[in-house]
Amino acid sequence: MDDDLVKIDDIDRKIIDLLNEDGRMSYRNISRILDVSVGTVHNRVEKLVKKGVIKKFVPIIDHSKLGYKLTAIIGVKVKGGVLRNWETRTAYHKNVLAVYDVTGEFDAILIGKFRDTGELDSFIKGLLSEGDVQRTYTQTVLNIVKEDMTSTKMIGD
Repeated sequence: MDDDLVKIDDIDRKIIDLLNEDGRMSYRNISRILDVSVGTVHNRVEKLVKKGVIKKFVPIIDHSKLGYKLTAIIGVKVKGGVLRNWETRTAYHKNVLAVYDVTGEFDAILIGKFRDTGELDSFIKGLLSEGDVQRTYTQTVLNIVKEDMTSTKMIGD
């Protein structure tokens, strides 16, 4: 498993930090900030993409600005032997942002964003109507203290 680990240095780390701050930052601007050549930045970014450290460049959306003000964490218990198929189908639902296989009482945890409790209620009832779903447990988020899937703070430890 450690064969998949990618070694990065301080320059790589700083490039990733800058791209996290502004994914549209030019290589020229990054090179000025880091005092390295544009070619170095280009080669480093290409290496990070090729190795899978940087998966893609995407905007970070504030879902609440689009009307999705309710975040829910949903535990799902699924019948044995069908978890992978169920997860694959469910992952593409428009409200689902994340699907995690977990240990413990539930087989999967979903993170979803919803416009209101009515939309969440319809989603949960839809899950429960699926033959593979045995039960669910839903928690609604009151306040988002931290929600950062782009954090680079753990890199370099």
